Amino acid sequence: MTITPQAPAAARAVPVLPTSGPVRPLGLGQVSLTGGFWGVRQSVNAAATLAHCESWMERLGWLANFDRVADGTTSPDRPGWSFSDSEVYKLLEALAWEAGRTGDQGAEAAIKRLTARVARAQDPDGYLNTCFGHAGQQPRYSDLEMGHELYNTGHLLQAAVARLRTAGEDDLVRVARRAADHVCRTFGADGLPGICGHPEIEVGLAEFGRATGEDRYVEQARLFLDRRGHGTLRDIPLGRAYFQDDVPIRRAEVWRGHAVRALYLTAAAVDVAVERGDDELLRAVQRQWERSVERRTYITGGMGSRHQDEGFGEDWELPPDRAYCETCAGVASIMVSWRLHLATGDVRYTDLIERTLYNVVAASPSPDGRAFFYANPLHQRSPGRPADPSEVSPRAEGGTRAAWFEVSCCPTNVARTLAALAGYLATTDDDGLQIHQYAPCAIRAELPDGRPVAVDVETDYPASGTVRVRVAAGASSPWTLSLRVPAWADGATVTEDGRTRPVEPGMLTVRRAFQAGDVVVLDLPMRPRLTWPDPRIDAVRGCVAVERGPEVLCAESRDLPEPGGLDALVVDAGTGPEPDGGGARVRGRIPAHTGRGWAYAPARPAPLTELAELAELAELAEEGGWFDVPLRPYHSWAHRGPTSMRVWLPVDGAPRP
Repeated sequence: MTITPQAPAAARAVPVLPTSGPVRPLGLGQVSLTGGFWGVRQSVNAAATLAHCESWMERLGWLANFDRVADGTTSPDRPGWSFSDSEVYKLLEALAWEAGRTGDQGAEAAIKRLTARVARAQDPDGYLNTCFGHAGQQPRYSDLEMGHELYNTGHLLQAAVARLRTAGEDDLVRVARRAADHVCRTFGADGLPGICGHPEIEVGLAEFGRATGEDRYVEQARLFLDRRGHGTLRDIPLGRAYFQDDVPIRRAEVWRGHAVRALYLTAAAVDVAVERGDDELLRAVQRQWERSVERRTYITGGMGSRHQDEGFGEDWELPPDRAYCETCAGVASIMVSWRLHLATGDVRYTDLIERTLYNVVAASPSPDGRAFFYANPLHQRSPGRPADPSEVSPRAEGGTRAAWFEVSCCPTNVARTLAALAGYLATTDDDGLQIHQYAPCAIRAELPDGRPVAVDVETDYPASGTVRVRVAAGASSPWTLSLRVPAWADGATVTEDGRTRPVEPGMLTVRRAFQAGDVVVLDLPMRPRLTWPDPRIDAVRGCVAVERGPEVLCAESRDLPEPGGLDALVVDAGTGPEPDGGGARVRGRIPAHTGRGWAYAPARPAPLTELAELAELAELAEEGGWFDVPLRPYHSWAHRGPTSMRVWLPVDGAPRP
């Protein structure tokens, strides 16, 4: 198969660009965020997060690891984990998208500065790693299970894709090409039959093959995929499912094991399926997505319910307080769903992307872009301690955002996602434009036959549900404007030519010869709503969550009249939530509990008079014990400092001991 090389141009500056499919993604040169929820976060990412990441890598010696290889001064005491190289590459990817998006000279200088250090460390045969293969280190590829050598190379290739599509061939792309060639020589059909314990090389090779027009890289990705699931790697205490080497991809029914590994592998499987026309493989991925989203995904879109292996649990195993929901898994979920949408046009995938963007990706960074959540639980039982901004956090979980982690994969993953976010917002097909995510932006593109599609999106979504699409340039012939109506948006309407009509969830289409100044207004219902869990999710049976638009809401202890009462809080689900600014409020009460020395007893009703035992709430008890509980967007929790928090709220009226 021949792949046509994709020439560097802003229009092609997208993280994912299949050579075929029902829709085509628009690039950073075609979609420009102009403010709003995501525009602010993208600006903070550019102004603060990118430099923050580089400074920490410099401080901890992760960048100096490349200098030591180049200078021949490596030793067994290398700082950082074996995968620290990948953080440099993810930062390079973020910088490349940022420089391509804005032309920022600071980002451009950083790319050249970091590339020079990386290039000096590359061996003559193309091998590039700072943890293996040099004096005082283990031999190359001696620990494929946990060494992350190929994983690191995969992130290098994704950085090179960003650079190639935004700026063309340069030193970074040449370094990546030599590294990819080394991988193909070493692990090709006639080479070592191994695979990497952490998938990533596969998705890196597939996209690098598309960007360069070199099909052999896609073929190597296919080889790696076909080798997995046959016990290729050594078994470990967590089992081969940890790195998806237990069942071949085509036979797997659901995602299992380490969540990020599983999702990176799945993203590559979609890429290879599309490039090879492998419908069987694509159907397998769709089957896995459906079951995993139905049974192993949190209401936030978060994935990974177990801390021990950062992995998926069994079906319906979704405890809120022990939810891991790694930020990187959220990023990887978006990678998978976007590829599936480009391959099928199905809006279910972009629905999940919206949920994950607002409730996982947006939850991780602090407002200043210099601290992050690694794990994203749905219930924080005790307030965390304020993180020291000058110290590395040794733990992934915590009640406050940390400036940096010993394993700092999440900050750089957030950085590259936000820098390239415009590449996930809109697509075109042969007949028109499709807008999938709503943010203030300008879209300027052409259809394959040369017809211009130019619109400006005006909205303060998700503060309100009004999305105004204004046509900026007329066309002589009809084309179709398509707007995604989220699955939760029962009661949505569209207004055009002064007429308003209801629309169902799915894809709204408006077709005509648009003239400059034409406006189509989509109104999404933003009244807060109750969401009930499937009764098979044992951990939250008898609870309810509140959502508003795409945002999951939560209660924080600092908003309660009794800060220690969050664990005992029950809410009245019969009255429904009321709007409260950008959040909601529900009626709640805090029944008193007395210690009995044993946590179990026959069920009995919970009398409201017990509330009077809380002196601070005596006046509320006289009124029946109810008070308003403010609920705020989950992505903003702990912005005001340490607090306990919960998404799932127990419903009043259930028997209790």
